[in-house]
Amino acid sequence: MLKVTAVAEESLGAELGLRPGTELLTVNGREVEDFLDWEFLTADDHFLLHVRHPDGEEVEYDVERPEDLGMGVSVEPPRIRRCANRCDFCFVDGLPEGLRETLYIRDDDYRLSFKYGNFATLTNLKPWDVERIIAYRLSPLYVSVHATDPVARRWLLRNPLAPDIREQLRLLAGHGIVFHTQVVMSPGVNDGEVLEQTLGDLWAFGPAVLNVSVVPVGLTEFSKHHLVREPTQAECRRAIGQIERWAGRARAERGTTWAFGADELYLRADLPLPPAEHYDGFEQVENGVGSVRFLQQRIAEEQDQLADWRGRRIAVLTGTSMAPLMPQVLERLAQATGADFELIPVTNSLFGASVTCAGLLPGRAFEAALRERRDLDLALIPGESLNDDRLFMDSLPFAELETAVPMPVRPSYCFTDVLDTPLVP
Repeated sequence: MLKVTAVAEESLGAELGLRPGTELLTVNGREVEDFLDWEFLTADDHFLLHVRHPDGEEVEYDVERPEDLGMGVSVEPPRIRRCANRCDFCFVDGLPEGLRETLYIRDDDYRLSFKYGNFATLTNLKPWDVERIIAYRLSPLYVSVHATDPVARRWLLRNPLAPDIREQLRLLAGHGIVFHTQVVMSPGVNDGEVLEQTLGDLWAFGPAVLNVSVVPVGLTEFSKHHLVREPTQAECRRAIGQIERWAGRARAERGTTWAFGADELYLRADLPLPPAEHYDGFEQVENGVGSVRFLQQRIAEEQDQLADWRGRRIAVLTGTSMAPLMPQVLERLAQATGADFELIPVTNSLFGASVTCAGLLPGRAFEAALRERRDLDLALIPGESLNDDRLFMDSLPFAELETAVPMPVRPSYCFTDVLDTPLVP
C-alpha cells in the first residue's frame, strides 16, 4: 500500500478523484509498495486501479490513460534500504555528532540508484529485488564496485557476506541492464594489482559496463584514520597511469574513453586535467569526474545568455580542492560578463580541513567568509551545498545566511544558471 501525497490539477488522478491520503492498493491485482510499482504499473494505457480513500471507501477504477496524459500523482517516499556494509571510508561514519538525523542514514538502495543516480553496492539485494530490476528494466544502475576480487571487496566493505559482484553484474547484464560503475580507491587495498584486475574484469563485460570512475578515498577528521588513509601523490599518479592506459584502449577499440579518474585524483597527483572531449558527455560529472571541464564547456555554450555584469565585484566561494582549478573557469566567465571575480577558498569548519569538497561546506563557513565583506556586489556559493529544504550540512537555513551577510547570495551549479539575471537596482 502506498499513500498519495499530492495530485496535480487537471490531471488524470484529479479526474479520478484521487487526493492526498488516498491509499493506492493494487494495480491489475498487484500490490503497490513504492514509487517503482506505481510508475511502472500505471505506465500502460489500460489498467485496473484499486484504492482506499481517506474516508475509508474502497473503489476500483477501470483506467484508460491517453498516452500523453500523466497520472499527476505524487506518492510518499520509499523507506530507504539501509546499507549492510561497514566500509572504513564510509562518509556517514565520518560525521561529527549533533547533526540532523537524516544525515546519519547509510543508504544503499537500488531504487535510488535508478531514479537519482546514487551509487549502490548491490550487497543487500534479495531475489525479489533482482526480479524487479529485470522486470522493470531499471537501467542504467550506478554501482559501487570498488573491487571485483571477492576477498578484496569483502574486506573493503567489511561485509563477509557480500556476494561476488561479477556474478551479480553478469546476471543483470544478461537481461539487458547496463551500469555506470565506480571504484573508491583505498591505498594498499584496492589500488595497484587489484585495481588492474577490477578494470580488466569490468572491461570484459563489454557494453554492459558503460564506464568506470576511480575516486580517491576522502576522509573527515572523524573518520577511522587508524584503519584507512588517503592516497599519496605517487599512488594517485600510478592509478592515473592505469586508468589512462585503459582509456586509450577503450578509445581505440570502442570509440569512448570508458575509464576515468575523478578531478580530485588529478589534483592529488598534481597532474593537469584531460580536455573536455575526454569525458564522453560528462556522464559521471555528479561523481566529480570532469567537473571543471564541464563548467568551462557550459560557460562557452551559454555565454551569449549571460547578463552584463561590468563594474560588479562578484565573489565565488568554493572548497579548497577546486580552488586551484577555478581561475581557469573564472577567466572565461570574466570575459563573458565583464565582472570582476574574486575567488574565496573556504576551509571546512565542520568536517575538518581534509574535507575539501565544495558540496560539503557548512553554512557557517560561508557566513564567516562573507560577514565583513561590504565591498562585494554578489556572492556565489556551490548549489550542491544545499539540500532540497535549502539547508546546509550544519542545518543552517539558506535564508539565515542571506540575512547574516551584507550582499546578495546566489547558490549556483554552473554559473550560467544565476548570472543570466542581473541584480535588481
